[in-house]
Amino acid sequence: MLTRYYHHPIFVEHLTGPGHPERPERLVAIEQILEDECFQLLDRELAPEGALESITRCHPHKYAEAVAKAIPEEGLARIDGDTIISPKSFTAALHAVGAATAAVDGVVAGDCRNAFVAARPPGHHAEKTTAMGFCLFNTAAIAARHAQSVHGLGRVAIMDWDVHHGNGTQDIFWSDPSVLYCSTHQMPLYPGTGAKSERGEGNIVNAPLVAGDGSEKFREAFETRILPAIDEFEPDLIIISAGFDAHFRDPLANLQLSDSDFDWATGKLMDAAATHCDDRLVSVLEGGYDLQGLAVSVKAHVKRLLEG
Repeated sequence: MLTRYYHHPIFVEHLTGPGHPERPERLVAIEQILEDECFQLLDRELAPEGALESITRCHPHKYAEAVAKAIPEEGLARIDGDTIISPKSFTAALHAVGAATAAVDGVVAGDCRNAFVAARPPGHHAEKTTAMGFCLFNTAAIAARHAQSVHGLGRVAIMDWDVHHGNGTQDIFWSDPSVLYCSTHQMPLYPGTGAKSERGEGNIVNAPLVAGDGSEKFREAFETRILPAIDEFEPDLIIISAGFDAHFRDPLANLQLSDSDFDWATGKLMDAAATHCDDRLVSVLEGGYDLQGLAVSVKAHVKRLLEG
């Protein structure tokens, strides 16, 4: 079985304006790095448009309507100080949802071993009723609910290694022990959540790191907090909120990781998926704002997914 890669040209049409870190060039950098001959076996699929029903498993219908109504006919508009939208943003977000749910369909059906979704806008800061932090809809959360509602999977684990805490994913699953949410992130840092004491129903596992912690502390957090929690939970599917802004080149944080750390962490989660859920693993792009750091990190991540 192959690794499936979901992409779509609509993702670069989500415009955020000059100087914004979450910019279309991020996906251009990913597309270019994945043209390397080592990715010739990557199963490339265009992201389908997602269904409103998928979104409303995590966000109220009125919220989805409000996001759609906020989209400008031309130019740019602000949802908040950080979250910019343009005429194609809602369509891009629908395809991001569609890619994530299609990736779940593929791995559950056994059509692919695992999948990487390179989509914009990202999702993990989107709370039930609040768009924020560059995010409109929480694609990783929607993928988890899709796995449960459509495919009948009982337990889904989400591992978020973005350098910013996924407050939205935590908000959505705070009271739901059928979904395990684990996060490594820099703290203090935006959005200000993610303390170890934030536990939900025991299904929230935060492993905050401090600026400059680097590889050793990141791997220690994985080995001592994240992986034991996943093993105890015994998931039917693992989803990665794959932000690469913990890379040492990234301008928005200072965790000093390298592409080898993402390679290592990917391998550890693949081992967990092999142990608990027949290799079923879906990775969804979140942050990563230095183009070179993003490209080499995605290369390491997807190469590991391919190698199995």
